[in-house]
Amino acid sequence: MPFDPVLLPIGEVTRLTGVNPATLRAWERRYGLIVPQRTGKGHRLYTQDHVQRIRQILRWLNHGVAVGQVKVLLNNPSGESEKRIGNDWASLQQQLIEAIVALAERRLDQQLNQVMALYPAMTLCEHLLMPLLGTLELRWQGRFGARQEQVFFCSWLRSKLGARIHHNNQPLGGPPLLVVNGSTLEFDPQLWLCAWLASDAGCPVAILEWSVPASELAIAVARIQPRALLLCLGKAVNLRQLERSLIGIEVPTFLSGSAVSIHRQAIEAWMHADLQLSVTPLAALEALQRLQVTRGAALDREAPCN
Repeated sequence: MPFDPVLLPIGEVTRLTGVNPATLRAWERRYGLIVPQRTGKGHRLYTQDHVQRIRQILRWLNHGVAVGQVKVLLNNPSGESEKRIGNDWASLQQQLIEAIVALAERRLDQQLNQVMALYPAMTLCEHLLMPLLGTLELRWQGRFGARQEQVFFCSWLRSKLGARIHHNNQPLGGPPLLVVNGSTLEFDPQLWLCAWLASDAGCPVAILEWSVPASELAIAVARIQPRALLLCLGKAVNLRQLERSLIGIEVPTFLSGSAVSIHRQAIEAWMHADLQLSVTPLAALEALQRLQVTRGAALDREAPCN
């Protein structure tokens, strides 16, 4: 049936707000934060007021408010209510660290599954996962037992985000965003965060996790024919090889990672490449969205009678 132009299907609401359908449904079922209208077949339809309310929810989440506390603030937006709400992210981060220290994979899974169901990927990346990575990096400097924690966590994170990306890719069509490890790091968590954020935004993703020789990157691009190339650059990067690898690349090219911050001036001096530079996964996603790389790939993933 044709949709009333005033009402929006769930896929369009996801495009407008960045909140995926699974999270919107969880907010509705568990907390009653958003109660959309329904078609005769059970599909959800949202108004502009719903879109505005979702943006208000995101504002509270980004201030550290737990999703279970947001409804009180939406219904009673007084200064006194706001004062009683604490920051939930520090507590969540500590719970994850305790699971990592204990090498408790099941507990770590359960904790992250809970928050992934309730918070948008961008919010989780900014307020939980990026701060967690920073805390862990400091924790692992010169500490006995750090290596086992690092191997455990990195293996788990790769598996977790890889499964999410695979699931997100299934209903998506069109050429993928090609995400490549452009440094010598054996594992780059920011690569996986970049790929996860892009796939959650509705862009199919292909990943080359290991670094590709400079002479072979153009071949990979020619064979995969991606919509864009995202090179993730950790601190350990060979600038000469990186510059050579970009010769002959004719798709939009993005560089992201800590090496961009360290070597920005040298990279910007390269004359042959029109590059989009960013330091964090969130900034990389913003750059991809600004050039509409993530646009036009998402499908309306609403299930009937759900």
